[in-house]
Amino acid sequence: MTRPTALIIGATGQDGAYLTQLLLTKGYRVVGTSRDAQACDQSRLRRLQVDADVEIISLAPNDFRSVLKVVSSIAPNEIYNLAGQTSVGLSFEQPVECMESIAGGCLNVLEVIRFLNLPTRLFNAGSSECFGEAAGKPADESTAMQPRSPYGVAKATAYWQIANYRIAYGLWACTGILANHESPLRQSRFVTQKIIRGVQLIKEGKLDRLELGNLEIWRDWGWAPEYVRAMNMMLQTNKPQDYLISSGETSSLKEFVQVAFEMAGLKAEDHVHTQGSLMRPSDLRYSAMNPARIYKELGWRSKTKLREIIGKMYNDILF
Repeated sequence: MTRPTALIIGATGQDGAYLTQLLLTKGYRVVGTSRDAQACDQSRLRRLQVDADVEIISLAPNDFRSVLKVVSSIAPNEIYNLAGQTSVGLSFEQPVECMESIAGGCLNVLEVIRFLNLPTRLFNAGSSECFGEAAGKPADESTAMQPRSPYGVAKATAYWQIANYRIAYGLWACTGILANHESPLRQSRFVTQKIIRGVQLIKEGKLDRLELGNLEIWRDWGWAPEYVRAMNMMLQTNKPQDYLISSGETSSLKEFVQVAFEMAGLKAEDHVHTQGSLMRPSDLRYSAMNPARIYKELGWRSKTKLREIIGKMYNDILF
């Protein structure tokens, strides 16, 4: 049998690297994309030792012709759309780019699949940020979306685009509504990686204090290598279905900070300073998720707990 081909749009990020590794172990031909294949950062692929086994090509998700050229030439069995702006904080500074890269990019992929009339299965990376506060209750797939950031608005737009194309045009497309998920491959601008690196520098005597914004926020954190398995599982089902991908456990950022300092044998209160300039214009105070459906229907469950995740990040353990 001919091995299946997967196109990963945004293959050089945290999720793209782990997904590339997973699909290669399953016998896929993996083609990854970056806006500029010649200048892109492939360090995460190299760290997982898969850079030699994946083809990286240029693709601009917000350019319809670019998407059309790549998809038509490859005709992939599966497309994983992981591209677009990834930072909630940055979305407040660049809301237009956020909408264009996330919602515009998703729309181009959908239109190309429809235009070419391909039997391709599409996974789109959604976000639990779409739910907003969710009235303080754990959100699930039936929860109304009330995003509180440009990032959340863009992800919600892409979610409804996927749902509409699935119903109106019969495309095999689904959204994985991803809660926060971490690993040592997380980019440095994310607060979790900023915390880990800051603690390491303080331990080494290279930094005096760690400046952070609001610590009284609560999130559902999971382990990225587990979450990419859920992405692949979603495309192996008989019909497209959206699923919430999360651990089902909510913790505060303050707890994350305290555990990280414990890893270094330090006390957070001796080194952490809150900085008003790091506060977001609008932020979710409490975000909780209920992943019961994906466990019941696909058998997927997040297994790595927060303390273990922080330990892996602090000790730079990839798996």
